[in-house]
Parts: sequence; C-alpha cells; structure tokens
Amino acid sequence: MSSYFTFPPLAVQKRRFPPHACGVDRPYCGQTAKRPLMYTLHYFPDTASLAIRMVLAELGVPHNSRQIDRAAGELNSPKYRALHPMGKIPAMETPDGPMFETAAILLYLCDRHQALAPTLKSAERAAFLKWLFFTSTNIHPTVMQLFYPERTAGEAHVDAVMAHASAHMHSLLTLLNDMVAADAPKWLSTEPSLLGYYIGMLMRWLASVPPDHPGYFPSSRYRALHHILLALEARPAALAIAEDEGLGATVFTNPQI
Repeated sequence: MSSYFTFPPLAVQKRRFPPHACGVDRPYCGQTAKRPLMYTLHYFPDTASLAIRMVLAELGVPHNSRQIDRAAGELNSPKYRALHPMGKIPAMETPDGPMFETAAILLYLCDRHQALAPTLKSAERAAFLKWLFFTSTNIHPTVMQLFYPERTAGEAHVDAVMAHASAHMHSLLTLLNDMVAADAPKWLSTEPSLLGYYIGMLMRWLASVPPDHPGYFPSSRYRALHHILLALEARPAALAIAEDEGLGATVFTNPQI
C-alpha cells in the first residue's frame, strides 16, 4: 500500500456490509424475486466494481451483487482465482463464463443488452471505442499510479512516479474534457452511459484524496466532465448504489469519505 493514500479508504475497508447488500427490497439494484438472475458480480464497496454496479442498475438486469470478504483473504482463494486469476476486483459470472477487467465487463453488458453505448452498427461506435479504451488504458492506470506509486518503480522512486503521474493525469483529463466540449458525443453526455459511469468512478477517486495530494483532481476543474457527472450522480440508479455502498449523494463530484 502506498504511504500516501490507502484505497479504498480504511474506513470503507473496515465497514461491515450485509453479504447481499443489493437485495430485492432495494430499487434499481437489478435483483428481483420474479426474474431469474443472469449475472453474479463479485464486488467490494468503492472499488472498480462501482461503475459496473451502476450500469447494471441502469440496465435493470437481474443480478446478484456479492460482496467479497477481503478480510478473510477471499481474493487469494482458489475459488475466486478461478474467476479472476490475478485475485483482483471485480469479477463477474455470466452465462458465457467468468469475466474480469472493468472495461471488458462494462462493454459486454452494454453490447449484450444494447443500451448505454453505441451499438455495433452505429456510426458512433468507432469514436466511442476509441475513448473507452483511452480511458481504460490511460486514465485508469494513471489513477492507480497516483494511489500506489511504489508498484511502478519501488519505494525509492515514489516521489518521481507521483510527479510524473500527476502531470500526465492533468493532460489526459484535459484531452477528454476538450473532446466532450467540442464534440458533445451522445455516448458521453448527461444521459446515462457506460463511459459516463466509468469516468465518474475514476474522478470520484481523484477527488477523494486530500487537496495537497498529487492525485487530487476534482471534476470541477474540468467543466464539461463536471456537468456530466452532476447529472449522472443524481440518477436513481447511481443514488441507489451510492447509498448501498455508503458513498453519499454527491458520489462523483464531492465524494464523502
């Protein structure tokens, strides 16, 4: 763990949640008594499973959200490693077999249910994919560098890694913000979308650290993105999952830790 910031925050890691927090009595969680479950998402609050839970809620897809027992070492258990060979979060059981990687799961869900992203034949598909993978291969890894700089080059180079990652993050968010401001794509707008929830999750983390942390990038610095996140965090699906995970009502723009 980085000596600068622990993620999820220790308060979240130690918080006790019911093992099936997303139950039939909670709206927008996608789990109902009458419809068969299609998926089982193995999650932990305020991790990379957050965007997936919100997308599942928006889709209204029957599913089971099963909280991982990190304290008991479940991530290293043979059963979990069969779902995710690296023992990371999230993993999802699907009718087509187990899946891992946040972007892959999000894309699979939206393609399978033909919602929240351009369809395969859409003229907007190419641009959407370009920026989805820009996010998953640039923004997401850089967030991880800011939270776990020692993983990149060891403890001796933490300061250098943080400085480089901080500058790089600003350039990445500026590129994305400028694209949204110029192009106003439907697949990243105030309407619910795969990429909107993915960006929202990442920017939540970037606003969750202290202001003097090199990884502090509140969405308010990026006007076009901030406008989108304000709309998304007010949606019933986002509010329900944020409440379920104890994350507060302004889950993206003003995180409560």
